[in-house]
Amino acid sequence: MRVVQASFVKSALRPEHYPRDGRPELAFVGRSNVGKSTMLNVLLNRKGLAKTSKTPGKTQTVNFFDVNGTVYFVDLPGYGYARVSKTLQEQWARILTSYLVGRAPLRLVVHLVDARHKPGANDQELLDVIERAEKPTIIVATKVDKLSAAERAHVADELRENLGLCDDALIIPFSSVTKVGLRELWNVIDEQLR
Repeated sequence: MRVVQASFVKSALRPEHYPRDGRPELAFVGRSNVGKSTMLNVLLNRKGLAKTSKTPGKTQTVNFFDVNGTVYFVDLPGYGYARVSKTLQEQWARILTSYLVGRAPLRLVVHLVDARHKPGANDQELLDVIERAEKPTIIVATKVDKLSAAERAHVADELRENLGLCDDALIIPFSSVTKVGLRELWNVIDEQLR
């Protein structure tokens, strides 16, 4: 897909406020501060379209971005951020689960994990929710530019092992700085939108 136009459409917390036109949707999920919004900006080649922050927890709603008038890219709230109230964490978890399990136009879930850290219980819980949703999923290991060459060489195998994935599970190493993995990610996206 060549991105000709990309724009923010709306933020929502409840399904009745989500777009209703039935366009296909791609959801970007992961821990707080894993790089979801930054990845969206890189994919859409638009700096600042999705709001980013060095402070975890910037995305607190389900944010819809119109791409070429044909598909929505959806930036979901991060999980695992301890500096918000337990009530807010639980609200984000409910929103995330409700969206992933109940959203009919959802075509692909892009699950981001930070390549520098071993996945935590929250990452595994999210995979369990995605599995229950029965949606195609790609795992993207972000921030690989911050790893040594030796560490990068093993990141996919280590993630497969730590997340209990099969040996052929596709994991894309990605860097928003160097654009490593960008083409591979677009190939998966294009395949799901055919």
